[in-house]
Amino acid sequence: MGEFRKRLLRLLGVAAALTLLVAPTSAVAQEKQQTPVTVPALTNWAAESGSYQYGKGARLVADSPAERRVAGTLADDLRAAGHGTVPVVRGGARTGDIVIDVQASRGSLGAEGYELHAGKRLSVTGATETGAFYGTRTVLQLLAQGDGIPAGRTVDVPRYKERGVGVCACYIHITLPWLENLVREMAYNKLNQLLVELKVKSDAHPEANTWGYYTKDEIRRLVALGDKYHVEIIPEINSPGHMDPWIENRPDLQLTDSDGNKQPARLDVTQQAAFDYYTSLMDEYAQVFTAKSWHMGADEYMLGSDYSKYPQMLRYAQEKYGANATPQDAYIDFINRVHAYAASKGKKLRIWNDGLTGANTVPVAAGTTVEHWLNVNTKPSQLIAQGYPLMNAAYSLYLIRGGFHSDTASLYDQSWDPRSFDGEKVTSSKGITGAKISLWPDNGRGETENEVAVELWPALRHIAQATWGDPHPDATYAEFTARGAAVGHAPGWRDLTRLPVADGTYTFRTSGKSFQAQVTRTADGYATVSTAAGCLEVSGGKLTLNVPLQPGVEATWNTCDPTDTLQRWQLADASGGFHLVNTITQMALTVTDDGRLVQYPPDRRTPAVWHLTAP
Repeated sequence: MGEFRKRLLRLLGVAAALTLLVAPTSAVAQEKQQTPVTVPALTNWAAESGSYQYGKGARLVADSPAERRVAGTLADDLRAAGHGTVPVVRGGARTGDIVIDVQASRGSLGAEGYELHAGKRLSVTGATETGAFYGTRTVLQLLAQGDGIPAGRTVDVPRYKERGVGVCACYIHITLPWLENLVREMAYNKLNQLLVELKVKSDAHPEANTWGYYTKDEIRRLVALGDKYHVEIIPEINSPGHMDPWIENRPDLQLTDSDGNKQPARLDVTQQAAFDYYTSLMDEYAQVFTAKSWHMGADEYMLGSDYSKYPQMLRYAQEKYGANATPQDAYIDFINRVHAYAASKGKKLRIWNDGLTGANTVPVAAGTTVEHWLNVNTKPSQLIAQGYPLMNAAYSLYLIRGGFHSDTASLYDQSWDPRSFDGEKVTSSKGITGAKISLWPDNGRGETENEVAVELWPALRHIAQATWGDPHPDATYAEFTARGAAVGHAPGWRDLTRLPVADGTYTFRTSGKSFQAQVTRTADGYATVSTAAGCLEVSGGKLTLNVPLQPGVEATWNTCDPTDTLQRWQLADASGGFHLVNTITQMALTVTDDGRLVQYPPDRRTPAVWHLTAP
């Protein structure tokens, strides 16, 4: 029995393995058993005799600049995965080599497809650099299961061009290492689009720099990783609703209702100053994001209210579009003006679908990609018929902190695919760009990043499968999850559950402060810090999504509660000691002149460096 089949049988379990050994199998079943295990599953596989054997003498053969870029990334990943240092060379290939080939003439492979052939040597061919890159992800997955790869050939081409993940780091800061893990995992599973709704610290508008933002250098680092791994990172500043992270200190730009009440989450689209403010933020994001798309959100603008409370909307619409205009036309007008501005900068616009209720006379500008998440009057089939590129971002694909979690097993058993929208399943994939899963922090303290990661990986692999190929390649969900176990994590993936000190009692010392406390590892890989007075916790101040995000809020000793995520801490390496960073707020502790422990963003106030010694 070949080594590959032994591995597959181990994954399926002893009982299933015995069944395979004693039960008669059809030719089709035998062919499936011989197909190498990958995520997404290979579209096809033509088995040949023999195998490819990876060894110490392996080289990466690549000639053109595009081929050498792909080979260079593969070399980095082979080393990170423990396969040693592999040289990148030009010229002829020999037994044991891996050949990277980009042939523009192979148009049938499309922009992202590839051909892989395993024999005495391993060859990866794409019509584009991206296609060849995806072939190398398959190579890495196969080598993760052993140095021997069964001989054969596959031509593997994705069904959908947009295969993605959306992350709202829009209020609750998500750590850069976590996002970097996500980019690597996405690429490893052939996902190509990461939407990030987040705040970049603004130089033009310092009044908007409420926590939790990212510095421009942090975003440049993330975008560079995305470029290397062929993951387009698309930014979003949600507007004209959900603008409170940007305009809570700009009441002059807030929509005012008929009773004179300011709406800190709603931008007043009837003001030219509001449009100018928003586009200036777009310009600032363009300094760090390189994507050719811009997401403006445009969801839930009138959530919990209605246009009748804002008569200026109707006045604006009628003045611009005539007596038959509706107040919703003012909202659509703002979308279209942002569309035109984005187009002038070489970018395509994306929006959510829920504002397209049909209560408007002005159509959304042609070419706007609509991401459909909510069942409203205007159905997906209508949007497709009207010519809008449509992405499936169904609520059933959501992962919400402390809330709804996508039932990945059920979706797999239903053979879910991107034609299944919220409220309608369309018959054809024509006009559908693809699909994505979405991560939202509605209850920001409901789960930690590490807990979210546990839920994320199965959902990520499922959306990768459903957007690349056959949505149901295995008879059972257990068999499909075995694929994920077989290929493992991406090379370079970091285990963020590692605690740098053992459980025990330590004296914490920093300039102007010391205390003795017990450090205990939590199940999700963080730590509690406790004394006889209780567990160290950040609480108080203004809550945003149930999280105390105000800088300067004090950390105090409160009754220990294993379910309270605000009592969990990261010990981040720093100058021979550690920063104490709250797992949820992602702010580090500093010490005030009067000895209190308070949280601040790392660029606002230098975090205390704690030196831990055992008594």
